[in-house]
Amino acid sequence: MSFPYLTVTFALPAAGAIVTAAVPAARRTAAKWTALVFSLATLVMAAIVIVRFDPGGGQFQLAESHAWIKDFGVSYDLGVDGIGVALLALTALLIPFVILAGWHDADPLEEARPNRRWRPTQGFFALILAVEAMVVLSFEATDVFLFYLLFEAMLIPMYFLIGGFGDRAHSGGDEAAATQRSYAAVKFLLYNLVGGLIMLAAVIGVYVVAGTFSLTDIAHLRAAGDLSMSTSTGRWLFLGFFFAFAVKAPLWPVHTWLPSAMGESTAPVAVLLTAVVDKVGTFAMLRYCLQLFPEASKWATPVILVLALISIVYGALLAVGQRDIKRLIAYASISHFGFIIMGIFAMTSQGQSGATLYMVNHGISTAALMLVAGFLISRRGSRLISDYGGVQKVAPVLAGTFLIGGLATLSLPGLSPFVSEFLVLVGTFSRYPVIGIIATIGIVLAALYVLVLYQRTMTGPVKATVQGMSDLKVREVVVVAPLIALLIFLGVYPKPLTDIVNPAVHQTMSQVDRTDPHPQLEASR
Repeated sequence: MSFPYLTVTFALPAAGAIVTAAVPAARRTAAKWTALVFSLATLVMAAIVIVRFDPGGGQFQLAESHAWIKDFGVSYDLGVDGIGVALLALTALLIPFVILAGWHDADPLEEARPNRRWRPTQGFFALILAVEAMVVLSFEATDVFLFYLLFEAMLIPMYFLIGGFGDRAHSGGDEAAATQRSYAAVKFLLYNLVGGLIMLAAVIGVYVVAGTFSLTDIAHLRAAGDLSMSTSTGRWLFLGFFFAFAVKAPLWPVHTWLPSAMGESTAPVAVLLTAVVDKVGTFAMLRYCLQLFPEASKWATPVILVLALISIVYGALLAVGQRDIKRLIAYASISHFGFIIMGIFAMTSQGQSGATLYMVNHGISTAALMLVAGFLISRRGSRLISDYGGVQKVAPVLAGTFLIGGLATLSLPGLSPFVSEFLVLVGTFSRYPVIGIIATIGIVLAALYVLVLYQRTMTGPVKATVQGMSDLKVREVVVVAPLIALLIFLGVYPKPLTDIVNPAVHQTMSQVDRTDPHPQLEASR
């Protein structure tokens, strides 16, 4: 029996959540270090998985399979392809930085806790590790029902992280802040629960049609011509899955929960939400929508591309008009998710490779920008852009890292998101030139909202309210510096990522029965 690498990668943060929650109330610092150690151990395990993974090997590697609920055909089936490995690595990489950035986020609750039995510090970090465990296992699951359980279960810890440990920098005071946190958490939960319930009906439909929840078994049935699924049935089931994933991603018009959730979360939780949890939605489009329903995916492509295009332009336009720093980043993320979904459904190898790279690079760039924004907000106590000005003169390191994070968000050449966005646009243009051309509007608007944000907060006269603002501390530099280094490294040399991702993309393309369009060269006269 081979070593269960994937199970251990999931079990480490799950065990860390339990151990962290059990730390005595008086040992707050011990709880923080416990969570950090378990997250670093998970990162090491993820690195081992990457080393063991062979990009040129089979589709699902390091596979594990154990019977679970035999009467319902549910199995504990795990396996990773190149796309899953890349996102597993992203998750394991970001969680230690999320924990370090949120080192003091539960301290205000400790000071105001009503009784000694309530342990906010332990709860905060345990919930982060619980989310990591569920996200990691969702990238590894090859059983549809197992994936569904994880898809829904991760909503619970995120609900408490948003509602119970949310941002307290609110202009309306503590009572208004509590009301907004509660509203954002409930909105997040309801939107995603509705999507999940529709997906549950589709999951049951898959079992009725195929007699199994196993992705590999369904693929074998289709290859052998033994999968009796009518065209209309496949399209209805596709819509059930896609709707849930579109809510999670999020895609216009089911996106409205994200600005509220990110705005009312602390910066580390906002990173956990948009850079980690939301990637489950776009990942699932590649793994489940395209691979389970290839015909329906091609049928729905024109409408999905239009929705993605609307997300790109709409998100960027609303980001331009924002007065709240975190809501601006949230709307920018909606625009970026539009690019990712456009790349997936362009049905070209460049588009899908770019979309996968975009998931990874968006996670890193958004983490860098949002965490620096969180450090800025914690110093001033306000999320409003108008409350800042001249910060670069009093905190140059903070301003410099904020600028690099912003430039990565607008996909500046030389930084890793540029490669992703370029591949998505090239892949889309080769099959849908009009969509590709219109999507470039999002690039122009991104430059506008990022540079205006930097100008209003960091340049100009130093406002009295930021006069004594301190620069980044050692812990904060440790959080931001590796992310910036990764943005530069992958922007100059993306080959380590593309070597892992491209074979999995080609496998997906073959299952959807799509090939790249050939260039149309005009014959010389």
